[in-house]
Amino acid sequence: QVQLVESGGRLVQAGDSLKLSCRVSGRRFSDLAMGWFRQAPGAAREFVATIDWTGESQYYADSVEGRFTISRDNNKNTVWLEMNNLEPEDTAIYYCATGSGPSVVVTDDVDTWGQGTQVTVSS
Repeated sequence: QVQLVESGGRLVQAGDSLKLSCRVSGRRFSDLAMGWFRQAPGAAREFVATIDWTGESQYYADSVEGRFTISRDNNKNTVWLEMNNLEPEDTAIYYCATGSGPSVVVTDDVDTWGQGTQVTVSS
């Protein structure tokens, strides 16, 4: 059974940077495509970024393209989301996710969710 544990969320100011981590256990990490989603209060959970099992292919939501970077280290069973130039609109609970396909772009792709980590960006 795959388990995902996120960390790194906290309160920051607009313009700051933050790096989230997600450690994976229970399955060979190098077999898994990984993704990050977020959910703001009163909103649906939305896609943020995904990375394939090799780490060579990434895809981002338009709202974060150029500001966020997803990366992974298959030796550390960890995927990261580096967030730069944060905006108040980035405030949300951020969830790590994985699925059985080559990417994780929509919630239907997801087999396993992490518990989430809160990111709050003050203006």
